[in-house]
Amino acid sequence: MAAPEGALPKTFSVSADKPLALPDELSYIISAFQPSEPHTSRSKAILVLSAFCQGVRSSFSGGQKPVSDNAPTESLGKVFLPLLSAKLADTTKEGYVVTASFLSSLFQVDWQSAAYIFQQDGVIDYITDAIDIFPSQDACLETSRLLSQAAGHKTCRSLITEDLVQWLETSCRSSNPDLRASSAIAVVKLSRGQSSDSTEATGQAEAHLTTSNDGDLTNLFTKLIISEEKDLSSISDAVEGLAYLSSNSSVKEHISKDRNFLTKLFSLVSKRKESPPSQLSSLIFGIVTIAHNLSTYRPRLSQEDAQIDKLRRMAKAGNKKGAAEESDPLDDDVHVKTRARTLAATGVLDVLALASRLNSQGIRATTGRTYLNIAEDTENRGRMLQSGASKSLMNLVKPSADSKAETLDPLDLFAVQALAKLSITASPVQVYGPNIGTVFDAIRPLAQMLLHDSATLLQRFESLMALTNISSCSPECAMRVGSFKDLLNKVELLLLEDHTLVRRASMELICNLIAGSDEVFERYGGSEDLKAGRSKLQVVVAMADVEDLQTRLAASGALAILSDSPSACRSLFDLQVERHRLFSILGQLIAPDTDAEDNSSLADPGLIHRGVVCFRNLFLNPQESLPPDAVLKEAEEADTTQTLIRLLKGEFGSVDAAVAKPAMEALNYLIEVKKKVPKNDN
Repeated sequence: MAAPEGALPKTFSVSADKPLALPDELSYIISAFQPSEPHTSRSKAILVLSAFCQGVRSSFSGGQKPVSDNAPTESLGKVFLPLLSAKLADTTKEGYVVTASFLSSLFQVDWQSAAYIFQQDGVIDYITDAIDIFPSQDACLETSRLLSQAAGHKTCRSLITEDLVQWLETSCRSSNPDLRASSAIAVVKLSRGQSSDSTEATGQAEAHLTTSNDGDLTNLFTKLIISEEKDLSSISDAVEGLAYLSSNSSVKEHISKDRNFLTKLFSLVSKRKESPPSQLSSLIFGIVTIAHNLSTYRPRLSQEDAQIDKLRRMAKAGNKKGAAEESDPLDDDVHVKTRARTLAATGVLDVLALASRLNSQGIRATTGRTYLNIAEDTENRGRMLQSGASKSLMNLVKPSADSKAETLDPLDLFAVQALAKLSITASPVQVYGPNIGTVFDAIRPLAQMLLHDSATLLQRFESLMALTNISSCSPECAMRVGSFKDLLNKVELLLLEDHTLVRRASMELICNLIAGSDEVFERYGGSEDLKAGRSKLQVVVAMADVEDLQTRLAASGALAILSDSPSACRSLFDLQVERHRLFSILGQLIAPDTDAEDNSSLADPGLIHRGVVCFRNLFLNPQESLPPDAVLKEAEEADTTQTLIRLLKGEFGSVDAAVAKPAMEALNYLIEVKKKVPKNDN
């Protein structure tokens, strides 16, 4: 019996108010999922069923702790079983179709209660008998869809008999395309699920070897997707099946080489935007999953992890199947990069943009991972920016940002990392547009990724690079980055990292923040308090003496900026008097040691300019006049006067006015100081 018009909305309100009692009207839901019902009725029924199941589960979580963790599931099962038993007692085809279609829908809404019912005595026998008693196309289609849903769950998978498996394999060759698609999905789920179950039992992963059956199923799904005549339900089934198969490297290659198919696949969403939301979401999730599988790189292992992995493979040397999986050339970086470029060129970015606006956590997480996979190749990033990927990525992380939580959801880290890659590639205006507010909004997720406990060193490095770019956009951007809670403390810790690039990125960000943020400028010695930033100044001086050229440029640039402050100059001179290193370090910026192993910094114009400016400011900018005898003593020990003379003579290359003027001012100061100091004091 079909649900009368208006019954479902009434049921919704009753079930929300009385979640533990099954209203009489709710019994109409059992019949509301039949294929003969219109899409609108089935969509309403899904909402009602979902609300009822959530209400029952909420009633347990809100009161006393249930006797067992399964209590909510058992309660739901006991609510639905009497109604289904009445349908099971009905030996007509209509009664069976009602039962099978409802149970399939329940798997999608609350799989635990559906699995509970599926495992009851007599249910699997009833389904087995039905394939002989009701051979009609509609009954067979509901059977295959129910088995497809059940095959996705381990507790149900073990109940599916060999007879049912053989029937599914036979149905894969049916003349009915809908039946072929749903049966093929069930076969794929059973195959992959049994492999997963075996892995859990043995503790060893097994390779998914390509079989002729995989090839046949792939061809079946692709033909169904290409066909314009099939309804959305059938196409969604085919996409779901292909999503399962696309975890196999050979299937990935087969799909990626068919550009016409990929273009057709990605255009399905735009052509069917008016479809019911539940079906459209299912279609989008399947397409995004396929794109994710095709574009996923092998994990990047650290040196230590790579060594452990090598030992593990040596221990499994006798397992040829495992060895084949480890060395599969179709999943190397070259093949994945090619597939990702194909995806970007055939329209996947439009699908990802739409997926980023959906509320499903599964869709959003997979979308973020897929964006990150595609962004790994710098050649794809221009196309991503053209498609509005930065806006889509901001949509993906917006719920976390809006929640005002101090940390990101770990699932959002992939989307933020993709956003960071785009922010590194182009200027903030190109990435976020002319609206400065959008740039401000991006600071929070990028800073949260830097601070996140689950973030990898690579994610932190890319966050540093992105924030460096953003902080150069305007003083207000630098101020917002510098004032983000705990961010500077984290950056300063990363200055001590072993990895050269991480130290460099940390120093470059600090340099930009000193230049753009008054608060950070004062933190590093620019305030009136001489003791406030002395320890931090000492760290910056030390970073100006490392081997890496870019790190030295950033650190010496920070010193040049800070030396505009009289108090910072006095603090720097005090460091020189105490440790006798600053003048030597600045001198090496101008005249590096020619015997050094790293020749990349020899006579670098940027270092020379920074060193000269630092000397000039140190001598002429202090709050109080420096003691002449102390200045002369320190300068002579560091050979500062001779270094400046050699510079002006052109021994380190041609000298332009921007360098010559401050160098001459510094040299004149030293000459005047020498005149003032009595000779017997030297």
